[in-house]
Amino acid sequence: MPIWTLHGDGRTVEPGAVVTPTERLGWPATIAIGAQHVVAMFGATFLVPILTGFPVTTTLFFSGVGTILFLLLTRNKLPSYLGSSFAFIAPIQAYNGGKTLETTQQITQAMVSVAVTGVILALVGLLVQKIGTRWIEKLMPPVVSGAIVALIGLNLAPAAWNNFTVQPGVATITLAAIILFSVLFRGFLGRISIFLGVVVGYVFAAITGQVSFDAVSQAAWVGLPEFHLPAFGDPVSWSLLPIFLPVVLVLIAENVGHVRGVATMTGDPTINRHTGRALTADGVASTLAGLFGGSATTTYGENIGVMAATRVYSTAAYWVAGAFAILLSFSPAFGAVINTIPAGVIGGATTALYGLIGVIGIKIWVDNQVDFSRPVNQYTAAVAFVIAIAGFTMNLGTLTFSAIVLGTVAALVIYHGGNAIARWRNTGTDDGGPIVPIGQLGGDPQ
Repeated sequence: MPIWTLHGDGRTVEPGAVVTPTERLGWPATIAIGAQHVVAMFGATFLVPILTGFPVTTTLFFSGVGTILFLLLTRNKLPSYLGSSFAFIAPIQAYNGGKTLETTQQITQAMVSVAVTGVILALVGLLVQKIGTRWIEKLMPPVVSGAIVALIGLNLAPAAWNNFTVQPGVATITLAAIILFSVLFRGFLGRISIFLGVVVGYVFAAITGQVSFDAVSQAAWVGLPEFHLPAFGDPVSWSLLPIFLPVVLVLIAENVGHVRGVATMTGDPTINRHTGRALTADGVASTLAGLFGGSATTTYGENIGVMAATRVYSTAAYWVAGAFAILLSFSPAFGAVINTIPAGVIGGATTALYGLIGVIGIKIWVDNQVDFSRPVNQYTAAVAFVIAIAGFTMNLGTLTFSAIVLGTVAALVIYHGGNAIARWRNTGTDDGGPIVPIGQLGGDPQ
């Protein structure tokens, strides 16, 4: 177990000071803050298995295990909670025609791509440890990274509509509650507005008799998570891989943004040196989840919000949070309760959530003052968006390339190809600008 030095008297944080990653408050305060991190991650982490079909308790288990693994691999110097990544929702739903996975076979097939994507991210992390992040900044300047993030959210719009129409009344109340909470509340409560809206929608659906609790009454309160093994020998599993590859770019941007955000908030630029380790750790955690039936992971923006509010960046609190998540995963009854969430609640929540993912991409452009008077920037975004919204697909032999894949490739090819032509004609080119913190797709993107 890592050793932390006690900050001050262990009870308070002095004005203008922060509790650094290698410090901690007294254990009662540390445990309380760790519990806050669990609450912060919970809303987004439980939504991912609901939207993908992965087992809820298994996802929670690997969320906790992944967090502890992340702390170990980053040498206990980078505070982060690894919750379920929303970036994987689109490729998983694309595999099953816009729906959640419905059979064990589908889950085991999708697990192969989750595990392989994690391996690729881990390898990228090792490369970053060797040569730095400048190549990432050149590959994904703001106009490209913004387009890729936005198209993932926009591509999911039909899935949100399909759930919305099942129970339009429940969906409308859920959506209205999310918007109301986000406007009324600030700070932590504002960041979990989607979770609060889901609670309101669920309660309304239950009161009006639109929720079935039969499965809950049959589930045990204590039991092991539902583990699976990936179907590596199934050719269908490998045919899904191209759909997942663009997610690697999103995970890279999320992790780089997380590290830089923590470095800025703590006033310690040396934290940026851990970028490669963060990428590797997230990749290893996602691979482990993919090998046994959990959702892939990513660093969480909600938990950055907790750190900003408390000024406590101690990794000790994250050890506590990871342990809580693991304990919670050993309750099949809890997973059964989550699985009773009706389609209308999901439809209302995802209408907001998927749209906000699109807005995050646009915010990247605004924050970095992307010049859309340049045709190459215009077409980088325009073509990628239409491909995503229309749901373009392309068949090449036995492989099917989804709109996410095609939109990502289009954004990269148009931007870099267009600038190559511009240089050839001596008309100049964008410098691309640095990669920026883009928020966390695994959580409430506010």
